[in-house]
Amino acid sequence: MPHRTAAMSADADPPARPGVGEALRFWLLLGCISFGGPAGQVAIMHAELVDKRRWVGEADFLRALNFCMLLPGPEAMQLATWLGWRLHGVRGGVAAGALFVLPAAVLLGFLSWLYLRVGHVPAVSGALFALQAAVLGIIVHALQRIAARVIKGVFAMALALAALLVLALTQTPFPLLLAGAALAGLWAGRFRPTWLPMPAEAADAVDASGNGRPMPRSTSPRLSSLRVAASCLVLWWLPLLAVRVWLGPDSTAHAMGLFFSKAALLTVGGAYAVLPYVAEQAVETHGWLEPAQMMAGLGLAETTPGPLILVLEFVGFVGGWQHPDLATPLASALLGASVTLWATFLPSFLFVLTAAPWIDRIGRWRPAHAMLSGVTAAVVGVIANLALWFGARLLSPLPWPALVFALAIASLTWLGLARWRWPVYLVVPAAALTGAFLQRWLPFSA
Repeated sequence: MPHRTAAMSADADPPARPGVGEALRFWLLLGCISFGGPAGQVAIMHAELVDKRRWVGEADFLRALNFCMLLPGPEAMQLATWLGWRLHGVRGGVAAGALFVLPAAVLLGFLSWLYLRVGHVPAVSGALFALQAAVLGIIVHALQRIAARVIKGVFAMALALAALLVLALTQTPFPLLLAGAALAGLWAGRFRPTWLPMPAEAADAVDASGNGRPMPRSTSPRLSSLRVAASCLVLWWLPLLAVRVWLGPDSTAHAMGLFFSKAALLTVGGAYAVLPYVAEQAVETHGWLEPAQMMAGLGLAETTPGPLILVLEFVGFVGGWQHPDLATPLASALLGASVTLWATFLPSFLFVLTAAPWIDRIGRWRPAHAMLSGVTAAVVGVIANLALWFGARLLSPLPWPALVFALAIASLTWLGLARWRWPVYLVVPAAALTGAFLQRWLPFSA
């Protein structure tokens, strides 16, 4: 009891608001150490900002997390953006969101260039093959983890199986699948709430004192939100329109800007949910890259901090390199990566910064939680389809020695993550080193 009393006293009297410089240093550090996917990234922010530094209260943090999970886009990056806004307004939100992504984007850009320059060297080819096998194990682990958390009843299982069958057997557009799942969740939440349990109102289960600092207030929140929304929309589309005017409507960069802007609106349920759609469009419809390159990019993205959706930067880089708009492949690749990053992450700033003053109301809106429940259940089927898509393209053309090796790497990766809690950022490089070493005795094609 004395311990709890002391903690409540500390919550009631938090330390002074951090200065802008101190906050910027933390956001940069976070961008460099945010491994472990959304769960790990959220855990780091909670430990640092709620428990250690006490810059934000528990109730506010959980309410913001629930809100960000309702949005398309990377929820951890969006949560960082809201926390930055919480501390220093719009400029703080922009800084936090940008620094969450920037270090990993620079690193992945370098890895993408390295992949294209030396990807056909035998040792590198072996490393990339092993990376793809490890990615298959990572996807299976993600499927297992998400299914265990989401599939709690017959209705949720039916939604997951329906999503898998629809994607595997029909040509149903991914946006239509998401809309159908959201409507099914909305219906269940209204007429059969026990079929699809709503997410717990975590914010109501903690200390209701709202410990931490009051949120930034505006004399006119509605006017402030409109100004932010208008500014973000202009910033989102003006550079993409400039690319169209500069390079023409048939250019690779312009097509990427339009496509990834649309994809950014569909990333509900995490990066794994939207990857089948991106892979289908980027590989089969636009022809920007090959299936093996898509898997290699996912493996490289797993080795970096930041949100996994950064794999789209790899798609933009490789697509620009192989379908150049400019005088050199490198310049075209950098342009493709830049356009992709802009189109992918700018919408997150639009959603978060516009809705930030209203987060209390939105976070408690039960129909939104019901729709999220339906989409999240369908995401299990989407990820299962992703595992089948990648697995078929990786394993089907292999001779038996390479097939055994790939299955061994995938199985060991899955076991290491599921049973022994190995960190992804160590598993993936270890798999790559194993593939590079065994390339001499076990030739295979990446």
